[in-house]
Amino acid sequence: MTENQLEGELAETDPAVTTASHDLPVPERLAEFMRTGWADPVAGPREPDAAAAFTAARRARLAERFPGETLVVPSGTAKVRSNDSSYEFRPGSDLAWLTTCYEQDAVLVAGPGGATLYVRVRASRESDEFFRSRGGELWVGGRRTAGEWSAALGVETVSLDGLDKALRELDPATTRVVRGYDAQVDAAVAATDDGLRDGQLVAALNELRLVKDEWEITQLRDAVDATVRGFADVVRALPADRESSERLVDGVFGLRARHDGNTIGYGTIAAAGAHACTLHWWRNDGVCRPGELLLLDAGVENRHLYTADVTRTLPVSGRFSPVQRRVYDTVLAAQEAGIAVIRPGVSWREIHRACMRVIAGALADWGLLPVPAAESLDDEVGLHRRWTLHSSGHMLGLDVHDCAKARAETYLDGVLAEGNVLTVEPGLYFQPDDLTVPAEYRGIGVRIEDDVLVTADGAEVLSAGLPRAADDVEAWMASERAAGVRLPG
Repeated sequence: MTENQLEGELAETDPAVTTASHDLPVPERLAEFMRTGWADPVAGPREPDAAAAFTAARRARLAERFPGETLVVPSGTAKVRSNDSSYEFRPGSDLAWLTTCYEQDAVLVAGPGGATLYVRVRASRESDEFFRSRGGELWVGGRRTAGEWSAALGVETVSLDGLDKALRELDPATTRVVRGYDAQVDAAVAATDDGLRDGQLVAALNELRLVKDEWEITQLRDAVDATVRGFADVVRALPADRESSERLVDGVFGLRARHDGNTIGYGTIAAAGAHACTLHWWRNDGVCRPGELLLLDAGVENRHLYTADVTRTLPVSGRFSPVQRRVYDTVLAAQEAGIAVIRPGVSWREIHRACMRVIAGALADWGLLPVPAAESLDDEVGLHRRWTLHSSGHMLGLDVHDCAKARAETYLDGVLAEGNVLTVEPGLYFQPDDLTVPAEYRGIGVRIEDDVLVTADGAEVLSAGLPRAADDVEAWMASERAAGVRLPG
């Protein structure tokens, strides 16, 4: 038998072993040697995580929506980036919300008899997986036992090896699946009613996530605080008197995100000059020039995957020009008007209306609107939207655009509730080739965005640690620059 034949035979006897084409064959003598001489693994903690009581309550609320049914929620699988290199794994938000398990390939099966989490557990040293498989512990790190997972998460946890059998035994007529995350799970349970039932499960999860519990609000505060530090890092590193790159801004903020959290919560928008007029400028390959503005839209995703989403528009030189300040002050006034209306029971759309009343009024005063502001604000007219384009905010949480699959009547056409966390982010964008505005406005883009918690009697701006008023921004930039460049830590 050749070495290649032996390699194939070993892989066939252990389906958990996954290898790449350039992995060396493993002779049997080496395999026998690798299975011996290991100390007993160090036992993991047996205390419940701080989130365990909260996730149990979330699972109970979800079960109340679908009595007598089985709900299947996967975390997802690794996605190929290039050949045998994968993107960094990020679990599906629904599974994370229900369990705080962030492992790839994990699946929650919650039925009338209770919930069971299927996850890849610590491999026996009698198996070849731990040293041969690309997903083995010597390749990617240690794992918990099923008992350790159960103790930490407060939910029955078993080996992923039993998942296929468990899924085959489910009745599709009484089972709902969050689809699109794990192809094997999707194939194992047939969809019914053209996916309507599964869609109802996804909508219910998104609607339950609209109101954040105490633990979630703590995570969001953590993400926002790290984001505030990241903005200060950028200002300290950004030269006031010479050109620098958007990539510098992107990288400096990314360092803070990796140090203080998990990573960035979404692609950082480091938009200098006219790039600020492109709403989702993610190339970040431009130049920051003194005399121009830098629109930085960025958020840290913390270690429990909750993300901030904050935007500041900063004068690269440290001082706004008169026309830049005029635009900036208008956007700030619009944002303050939107925040002022936030309280439980207020319609979601009223935040945007409050922002737009300020925007349209200013555009009319400047002689840019071809109709009166009141006419433009009619939903059937909306000419002011040429220079503002987007809505004035969105829900925030595990996803930067959180709960996006909730039904319209509970979100876009719904009302605010205590515990909602949302952004308020009006903007004005004057494209560099827009001949309807005077030349002095062209190429100016301004957005101001903050993260806001709906409280019992109003709103709390979670990102208030970053100044917003133009004078305060200038003073803050001068102070941070005087302190000098810093590394996180």
